[in-house]
Amino acid sequence: MTDKGVFLVTGGSRGIGEAIARSAAAQGYLVLLTYAGRADRAQAVVDAIRAAGGEAEAVQADTGVPADVARMFAAADKLGRLSALVYNGGITGGVGRLADQSDATLAEVIAVNLTGALIASREAVKRMSTRLGGQGGSIVLLSSRAASLGSPNQHLWYAASKGGVDSLNIGLSKEVAAEGIRVNCVSPGPIATEIHAPGRLEAIRDSLPMKREGTAEEVAATVMFLVSDAASYVAGANIEVAGAR
Repeated sequence: MTDKGVFLVTGGSRGIGEAIARSAAAQGYLVLLTYAGRADRAQAVVDAIRAAGGEAEAVQADTGVPADVARMFAAADKLGRLSALVYNGGITGGVGRLADQSDATLAEVIAVNLTGALIASREAVKRMSTRLGGQGGSIVLLSSRAASLGSPNQHLWYAASKGGVDSLNIGLSKEVAAEGIRVNCVSPGPIATEIHAPGRLEAIRDSLPMKREGTAEEVAATVMFLVSDAASYVAGANIEVAGAR
């Protein structure tokens, strides 16, 4: 196994998560990526990483289910020392107004986007903290510009869940800064991934300051900076990758 340790990225079978997984493997990490339902897509990412000379494994985990989060960390433990966690997986729960949403939709979005982030961060700290016998590490949480913009008439419940992620970043970064763990956050704006409803990016493109959406690779580059030694004094940051939006 690489001496850089295990790089755990949730939602790593597509979009931003896939770009992060590929970048981490290219930089010498042993990548463990999770997927919710599409084993074939996750395996395709693993195969591509291995074909390029990297090391990768995949594990099924719905991060909105605590037992699944426990299973993904058990899989990571079998591979070696956890050196980085990127909590990337998230869902919007659809598009609409709050008054029209069901209890189930709201609960699922909070479970995946926020509760899962809390549990995963807790488990990462248990393994990384020098206070608890670990060797330190890095946690990067994927939030969203929606947390600040609110996403009215679209998915404000998603925005609210990401606002919770922003607060988690602030608090946890202070809590574990003296324990060898750097916690940071990345807030993407409109990125060309499947999370957007069909036609949405095209509809807003002309209103964007840079007149284009971002790419998953641009987000991944920021994540990899935060994990790297070049960011050794960066903790508690929330970097917007949003083209000035």
